[in-house]
Amino acid sequence: MRMVSSRPLIIYIHGFNSSPASEKARQFASFCSRSEEYSVAVPELSHDPRRAIAQLETMIENAGSNIHILVGSSLGGYYATWLAEKYGCRAALVNPAVSPAKTLGEEFLGPQKNLYTGEEYEFTRHYADYLDSLDVNPLQHAKNYLLLVQTGDEVLDYRQAVARYAGSTQVVQAGGSHRFKDFAAVVPAILEFAGSGTLSAASRDAIATLDEERQAQQQEQPMRKKQ
Repeated sequence: MRMVSSRPLIIYIHGFNSSPASEKARQFASFCSRSEEYSVAVPELSHDPRRAIAQLETMIENAGSNIHILVGSSLGGYYATWLAEKYGCRAALVNPAVSPAKTLGEEFLGPQKNLYTGEEYEFTRHYADYLDSLDVNPLQHAKNYLLLVQTGDEVLDYRQAVARYAGSTQVVQAGGSHRFKDFAAVVPAILEFAGSGTLSAASRDAIATLDEERQAQQQEQPMRKKQ
């Protein structure tokens, strides 16, 4: 018999060559652990996309209808999109990859090393072909997504995500990076979206204020160097 926790489940899905030890994953798990409202899972995914999806499908199906939200970073956002479309759940996407097998071309292929575990492996054409099969375009349930991107992403073009998730709730912050600077500050907004499917004016104002403060800090840094 399948045992299902009474608490809604949040699954954090890490990105390419990442792990549960990444800064965002640890920040998210730490924040959510302060509440007894939900259970949080941060699985260590296989580098093989097919196996990674199978891992996540098993978790979702074991949770039944108790999935609160999927939170995916980078390639994890790409996985989260395919899963959210399949299972009809909400997803928050943090600087997500969009059509990575197409937009990144041959960059995936060849020898790879996980930045956290040290695992070395070969990312094959077979992996890339399966990855491409997960591409969802157009989205069938655009309202189920919260998109969080920073224009300073040095790995992915944020504009591709803005275009793909045009019908979704979006937070576009100036500057930042692929790691998503000040990620911990937007976790409350993710949890709000998980419960309501939208963001309140107060949450949007708080995020806008954070954005302005970060931009001011970035402008001050060059001035300090000149002094």
